[in-house]
Amino acid sequence: MQPPSLPERYLDRRHWLGLATASATIGLINQPWMFARQQDTDSKQLIVHGATPMNAEPALNKLVQSWETPVKHFYVRSHAPVPKVDVDSFRITVEGMVQRKLSLSIAEITDRFDATEIAATMTCAGNRRSEHSRVKKVGGVQWAAGPIGNARWGGVRLADLLQLAGLKAGAKHVWFESIDQVKKDGRTFPFGASIPVKKSLEKTRFGNGTLLATTMNGRPLPPDHGYPIRTVVPGYVGARSVKWLGRIVVSDRPSPNHYVANAYKLVSNGDQDEWAAAQPIYKFPINSAICNPPADAKVPSGKITVSGYALPPGDPGRTIDRVEISTDGGTSWQRTKLLSPAREYCWSLWKAKIAVNAMTDQLILRAIDSAGVVQPETVDWNLKGYLYNAWYRTPVQIGS
Repeated sequence: MQPPSLPERYLDRRHWLGLATASATIGLINQPWMFARQQDTDSKQLIVHGATPMNAEPALNKLVQSWETPVKHFYVRSHAPVPKVDVDSFRITVEGMVQRKLSLSIAEITDRFDATEIAATMTCAGNRRSEHSRVKKVGGVQWAAGPIGNARWGGVRLADLLQLAGLKAGAKHVWFESIDQVKKDGRTFPFGASIPVKKSLEKTRFGNGTLLATTMNGRPLPPDHGYPIRTVVPGYVGARSVKWLGRIVVSDRPSPNHYVANAYKLVSNGDQDEWAAAQPIYKFPINSAICNPPADAKVPSGKITVSGYALPPGDPGRTIDRVEISTDGGTSWQRTKLLSPAREYCWSLWKAKIAVNAMTDQLILRAIDSAGVVQPETVDWNLKGYLYNAWYRTPVQIGS
């Protein structure tokens, strides 16, 4: 379960092209439908909430088998079917408040800019929504704690692309637009997102900031994860990491796209004024989950092994300091063992041996980050069930 060594590995253009060439020899680059066929096989490893578009998460015991989540155990969140792509004619445009407009192919992007690779956890804003629904039913995919995964993302820095384009004075936000086609309320439009310019230019001690990613765990992106190119925004909810990226716009305001202006916000009643006043969700909050044993498992009295994940908040430099588990309703807490070095924007896996007895009816989990912030016991209800990060509770049955 150990992650790669702390210094970031760099992928040069030759390495990426080597991966692409290897894929092309079996028809993956020029025939994207074959990617989809492979992904169908992988989807059998996931719990599917909807097939068109694909929305699926792994069983929790599969999720925490390794610090780097394999594609077959990585959640899929889509708002539209996977678009077909001809990589030879595919181009990304950069426009808006820039000194020069750009139109670049994948080959031009990988040839012109230095390649890099980062480790970053991606999580859906609706992670643990099904628990939110226990308080009061909310709409959307009823995710358990599985729409999260940690991967190595390879590509080029968004900041390098923006430097080539040249930002004009007053530029404050960078919009991302997919080439997919979302059908909603009688309209057809692409999925979109935006992030502050400051986030797009970020570079931290162990990370190279927002990426235009072309690889995932050392291989070309699978279709369900954004082939041939996507954004990866470390520390932000997955909705801001746009798959199948086709257009970048620099602006003085957030994107008007539905998924920025009218979704992925924390609202309680859903009236027009509330939606308009609410700010878009960006950073993910501190969170954690018990992945073994499963809920309502029958376990013997005595010592049992418990394991799971913990995610620090999406602030630069913040990491998981400790993870604690309680068998008595939160009266006392036992520290777990962290299985991986602390990394900003990355989860930590943990394990513990705890004593349970006939009085134990649930296991409770909480995480504490490097700034001393404790995962909250409860959270306020919101209309869309976003950012649920209350203490994680797993009911258990004690057997003989």
